[in-house]
Amino acid sequence: MYNEVIKTASSNHIEEIERLRAKLHQDQTEVDLIDFGAGSRVSNGTKRQVAEIAKNSSTPAKFSALLLALIKHFEYKSIFELGTSLGLNTLYLSQNESSNITTFEGDPTLAKIAQQNFSSFRKKNISIIEGNLDETLEKQVSEVKSIDLAYIDANHRYEPTLHYYELIRSKCHEKSLIVLDDIHWSKEMNLAWNDIKDRPEVMISIDLFEGGLLFFDPKLTKGDYVLKF
Repeated sequence: MYNEVIKTASSNHIEEIERLRAKLHQDQTEVDLIDFGAGSRVSNGTKRQVAEIAKNSSTPAKFSALLLALIKHFEYKSIFELGTSLGLNTLYLSQNESSNITTFEGDPTLAKIAQQNFSSFRKKNISIIEGNLDETLEKQVSEVKSIDLAYIDANHRYEPTLHYYELIRSKCHEKSLIVLDDIHWSKEMNLAWNDIKDRPEVMISIDLFEGGLLFFDPKLTKGDYVLKF
């Protein structure tokens, strides 16, 4: 997987999405955003330019390309994304039209911009759930049969991260993958990563620094790896 997926992930860059990223990097429009937790974009009522959000709060293109590579490799269909932001990463996740993406965004302004971006790409396999994740995630998890891939990039605190993991894990199967973003962003995120990867249900954990991958297949030999990415 390292040689065929991780090392070659950059080949999955999507020019059309990257043109949108470049456009957003130049967008000086100011928006008011809501803070739902550590690592979120701004404090309540604070104005930020779309360009700053695109540069500082969006998943890097390299990591988005990796997520797309993993979706292709494992043929994931049911995908959850916790933290939509402007929707750039979501567009990568949605490239396989047979996949269904459920993405969560707490801020209504960002959710609106993201939906506009999805519409401009004519994406019909994305459902965006607006509102506080602590109030929306449990309901959505309960309504799906299973989750193949979950990308957790939300409240960067220890307790919420473990809570999101546990909710998602309840609908995972042995071939599922959970990806935690920003695992070394803070002491709390580093502690959450270390606690989760040591759980008995986690067979393989892979630290790519930008994020961590968690595999559950009991047929795998248990191991913890740090790989160059």
